[in-house]
Amino acid sequence: MAAFVSRYARAFLDVITSAKLDTAAVDKQLADFEATWAGSPELQTFFQNPAVAATQKVAILDKLNAKLGLQKELRNLLAVLINNDRIGQVHEVAAAYRAELRERLGIREAEIVTARELSADERNTLIAGVGKLAGARIEAQFKLDQSILGGAVVRIGSTIYDGSVRGRLERLREALTAG
Repeated sequence: MAAFVSRYARAFLDVITSAKLDTAAVDKQLADFEATWAGSPELQTFFQNPAVAATQKVAILDKLNAKLGLQKELRNLLAVLINNDRIGQVHEVAAAYRAELRERLGIREAEIVTARELSADERNTLIAGVGKLAGARIEAQFKLDQSILGGAVVRIGSTIYDGSVRGRLERLREALTAG
């Protein structure tokens, strides 16, 4: 990720929080713009064309905004990205904004791999335990991998907690062959 991406994301979040805006509503609007952007190669070509003046691009943004109804702060972020020839990185800025928001809210992402599908109660219990382990609120993505045999493998950032049966068997094998 380019250094400017995180700077734009942090500055945008600072503006959103100082204005006391609903971050969920802003995120939905940002997602709507991203969907519009991703679904229109013509729009991408126009906004990234260096032969078109930034003022013309911002005028088109404002016409698009009439349909999307973006918050003023989000419209301004997009205009700044356009003026600085960075609109092509709108997805990266949006992802960095969301990551920064989760960090400020004390939310960590976790990938939890299990051998079988878990019930809602089992998922909630596991998420609560992982949250205590990480010392944060957890947003979990669950995946299935029957090769782990049982238990769970949890990845939070670059840290992996392997509580799987396969992992235990491998550690036991290593201990037996080392001794």
